[in-house]
Amino acid sequence: MNAFPSILSSAAALLLTTIPFPSSAQWLNYPTPGVPKNPGGTPNLAAPAPRTPDGKPDFSGLWANYCQSQGKTVLCAPEFAVPPVFGDIGRGVKGGLPYQPWAADLVKTRRADNGKDDPTTHCLPGGIAKLHTSALLRKIVQTPGLIIFLTERNASYRQIFTDGRPLPEDPNPAWNGYSTAHWEGDTLVVETAGFLDGQWLDRAGSPLTSAAHTTEKFRRPNYGTLEIELTVDDPKAYTKPWTLRLTQGLALDTDLLDYICLENERDAAHLVGK
Repeated sequence: MNAFPSILSSAAALLLTTIPFPSSAQWLNYPTPGVPKNPGGTPNLAAPAPRTPDGKPDFSGLWANYCQSQGKTVLCAPEFAVPPVFGDIGRGVKGGLPYQPWAADLVKTRRADNGKDDPTTHCLPGGIAKLHTSALLRKIVQTPGLIIFLTERNASYRQIFTDGRPLPEDPNPAWNGYSTAHWEGDTLVVETAGFLDGQWLDRAGSPLTSAAHTTEKFRRPNYGTLEIELTVDDPKAYTKPWTLRLTQGLALDTDLLDYICLENERDAAHLVGK
């Protein structure tokens, strides 16, 4: 079983003081069932993670990234804060991203243009990197043979097949690629290929090409914590594989809200770049 670095576990322990969304930011109030409680009645996010009937960790739930707000570590979504790695994913990678020369030049051009050509600016999907780094909530639904990610943005979804099927030899190109997974102990290992060319991994414009293969590792070390490790191997755009590690928290007593990008969208026409 592949273990996550101890620094990630230490960070997760510090974040367990986080409580459910503050009432000032709650748009929905749907009590989360089955939450373990401390003696005082508060959620016990350090309790053991739930498990499926076959004994594997159950990742089901509503998850959010952590952000800094007014000097405190909080869940991003209720504070309307944005994780730094959403803007520049290299900020979460030791030494930054190892761009190929053409990719480094492309990122400089995209930054100079204020990101006007970012697919998400034009209401297109963000792909799996932005799925993990976004400030928006995402819901995981775990079933036998299939794990589904549901997101608020454009009511979109992602499928991860856990039924033992192999990756297709020539998958139909897609924003999220084609994902299959297997278990290594309590770690879910997800392999993805078949990405649509021309994606942006972040707002800075870090590219993802059709040659990319990603490996994700998911762990739920306790009730309130989800650890994600994303390794990108894209030899066209990067000189070597690189890895991003994230810790997310369980969002309690709320649910997904519709966010349809094209609804009353007026910004893209005014993004003219340099």
